[in-house]
Amino acid sequence: MTQTSPSDTLPNVRGRLTPNRDLSALTWLRVGGPADVLFQPADLDDLQQFLRALPPEREVFPMGVGSNLIVRDGGLRAVVIRLGRGFNGIEIDGTRVTVGAAMLDAQAAKRAAAEGVDLTFLRTIPGSIGGAVRMNAGCYGTYVADHLIEIRAVTRAGDLVTLSKDALNLAYRHSELPEGCVIVEAVFEGATGDPEELAARMEAQVKKRDETQPTKDRTAGSTFRNPAGFSSTGREDDVHDLKAWKVIDDAGMRGATLGGAQMSPKHSNFLVNTGEATAADLEGLGEEVRKKVFQDSGIELHWEIMRVGEPAQK
Repeated sequence: MTQTSPSDTLPNVRGRLTPNRDLSALTWLRVGGPADVLFQPADLDDLQQFLRALPPEREVFPMGVGSNLIVRDGGLRAVVIRLGRGFNGIEIDGTRVTVGAAMLDAQAAKRAAAEGVDLTFLRTIPGSIGGAVRMNAGCYGTYVADHLIEIRAVTRAGDLVTLSKDALNLAYRHSELPEGCVIVEAVFEGATGDPEELAARMEAQVKKRDETQPTKDRTAGSTFRNPAGFSSTGREDDVHDLKAWKVIDDAGMRGATLGGAQMSPKHSNFLVNTGEATAADLEGLGEEVRKKVFQDSGIELHWEIMRVGEPAQK
C-alpha cells in the first residue's frame, strides 16, 4: 500500500509550500513540532485560489508571527498559512488607517504616528495586526475594539469578505471568526495627534515595558488573562487584586520552573523558555500554575497563549 504525504493533494501556488515544516523557529518561544504543510502565499489572489482548490477536509491554521503561541512537540496536523510581504502594507487617509494583517503592531503604530494618527496603544503589543484583531489585543486600557472599523478576510472557501467590528463580537482577548478564516487587512480609526508627541508617548511606553517585563527573554507575552477581565491600565490608581501576576505571586509561583520552562522572576505572568524547554515543559508549568492558583485562591486562570497541535509520541 502506497503511503500518501500531506502535500499530495495540495494545489499549485505562486507562493511557497513547505511540507513537514518545523514550526519551532517560527514561534517566539522557539518550541514545537512540524506542521503537515506551511503555505506562504505570494499575494491575496494566490491565497484565495489556494483555499478554493484545497480539499475541504484539509484543516487550515492561520499563523501570525508566533508571538502568542505554543505549538506542541508532536506538531500540527494542518496546513499552516503564514502571511508575509504581500500582506504588510499600510495606507493612511486622514485618520483612517488600513493595515495589512502581516504588519507588526509596533510598525503600524509608528507609521501611523509619523502621519499624526494616534494608534500608539499598538506599540508595545507583541505580534502582527492579524493576531491583534483575533485576540482583541489591548494595552494600558485601550483595545483593538476601541479603534477597529472593519476587517477583510478570506474564508475557508476562498471568498474575500468584509466584516464589521460588530460582526466579530470582540470581547476581552476574544473575537468570533469563521473557522479557517484568514484575516488579510484591518481598518482602524485613530485620533489626530502631533507626531513628535506621539513618538515621545511610545518611547515612554517602551521604556516602562522594558523596566517591568522580561523583554530580553524568550516569552510569548502574557501567559494568562487577567481574572478581572480587562488589561492593566498603566494608571497610578490601577488595582492589582485580580491581576494574573498578583494571584500567581500569592500562590508562590513566581520563578517556578519545570524542565527548561520558568515563570519569569521579573514578571510572574510571563512564561520563559530559558534555553532548552520543550512545549511540554512550558504547557506543563502553566498547568501547574493554574492548579496552584486555584488551590490558593479559588481563581481559575485562563490561558492567553494559544496552544495547538499534538503532544510528542512516547
